[in-house]
Amino acid sequence: MYKIMVIEDDMEMADAMKKQIETWGNEVTCVKDFQDIMPEFIRVDPHMVLVDIMLPFYNGYYWCTQIRKISDVPVIFLSSASDKMNIVMAMNMGGDDFIPKPVDPDVLTAKLQAALRRAYNMSGKIPVLEHRGAVLNLNDASLSYQETRIELTKNEFRILQLLLENKGKVVSRDTLMTRLWQMDSYVEENTLTVNVTRLRKKLEKAGLENFIMTKVGSGYIVE
Repeated sequence: MYKIMVIEDDMEMADAMKKQIETWGNEVTCVKDFQDIMPEFIRVDPHMVLVDIMLPFYNGYYWCTQIRKISDVPVIFLSSASDKMNIVMAMNMGGDDFIPKPVDPDVLTAKLQAALRRAYNMSGKIPVLEHRGAVLNLNDASLSYQETRIELTKNEFRILQLLLENKGKVVSRDTLMTRLWQMDSYVEENTLTVNVTRLRKKLEKAGLENFIMTKVGSGYIVE
């Protein structure tokens, strides 16, 4: 299941796209507050964004620029003004594709599925875990944030992977130690604490403060 965010002020059209996309088993969030979209984007943390060019307060180009500051999530523009200049502008502003209005359901389905395949692997499993603009690549165990690569040890990578896989949920210390032990690295509680502390320092140095939170008596959480 993918999370799709729709930024479209025509509520009737937004609802129609929502219903179409949900038929594939995906989760869709339609933006209601067009004056300040980024808090909603951060909360939802979508796998893809559909954004209209003409919007109240700020246009779709502006919001794509804001999204690109923290995320590489695919962005597809929507517009009735499907002339060459708008299409070129959309691509130059960081867009991945362009769908003209009125939106044809079959075109919408094909474009979104193609963009999802390009962004994520063909099996439907996501090869990266992303949160707040930080991208953990599961293929090469690398972490990147704002074009900076953050080097992780084997244990740091596994800890961060498990926390991101359970984003929004508390992961107990026992669960973390069990995961590390199952992957050939036996650790004691003190060793786990040292690894988490070092990982936090690396994240904070890169600008990711309070990325991993401690829930006293419970464990750790990324939220």
